[in-house]
Amino acid sequence: MTSSFSVIPVPAPRRRNRSWAKFRHNRSAMLGAVIILFFVAVAICAPWIAGQDPLKVGFTAIRKAPSALHWFGTDELGRDLFSRMVYGARASLLAGTVSVLIALAVGVPLGLISGYFGGLLDGCISRVTEALFSIPFLILAIALAAFLGPSLTNAMIAIGVSASPLFIRLARGQVLAVRREDYVQSTRSLGASDLRIILRHVLPNIMPALIVQATIQIAVAIIAEASLSFLGLGLQPPEPSWGSMLNTGKNFMTQAPWMSILPGCAIFLVVFGFNLLGDGLRDALDPRQED
Repeated sequence: MTSSFSVIPVPAPRRRNRSWAKFRHNRSAMLGAVIILFFVAVAICAPWIAGQDPLKVGFTAIRKAPSALHWFGTDELGRDLFSRMVYGARASLLAGTVSVLIALAVGVPLGLISGYFGGLLDGCISRVTEALFSIPFLILAIALAAFLGPSLTNAMIAIGVSASPLFIRLARGQVLAVRREDYVQSTRSLGASDLRIILRHVLPNIMPALIVQATIQIAVAIIAEASLSFLGLGLQPPEPSWGSMLNTGKNFMTQAPWMSILPGCAIFLVVFGFNLLGDGLRDALDPRQED
């Protein structure tokens, strides 16, 4: 999902105030922000929230239903599911955030260079980007993760590299629009270097589109991490991960449905929150929207 922005220079303080006011009055965006802040707080405070060790095996409490002792029940090894869910939030949020940061670090510089300088360099970057786009995102991530080896770090790298073509194309398209603006041409005529123009004038004006896309892409990355963990290519057992918990829980849907339902609901909620936040940021940061 990409966002289309028209570049209209607005004084920074006024633009920030206007964007914040629009965002604050968007109920869906605020709901998304609350959901994300809740999960972030859970991940940060996991040692204090989790009542039990998420790795502690209890063979006398295998697949116990939710109770006062085990709020979310237990899994196939008698481990407390609530504690594993709390610690699993760390893996999902870390994977989503770091993966998108990797994609931004790879995609934005290449998109800036491609869109600003054009020519043969633009042609080469664009052809490679199109070739990567021909491969479905999740298939490419699975292939890279399998090549690098199963671990959370390698999964984040695989997801980040697989998502970078999206940011290359987005950054390039935004730069192509910005570089024709009068203020960029005026700065160039005054003798400013290309690096200064890119960093001081081009990049700040394409940041809204990048922020919106990054927010939405975090949700995609979280689903991708859960998929890789489900396939055994992400965080390795016994460390808790929502995706691996889903993989285990699918074998006990009739005996212990909570083992799959609860991790699935957690993934749904955090992805839902990021999508709401992304839509709200798009509306707040789009200069075409009326004050």
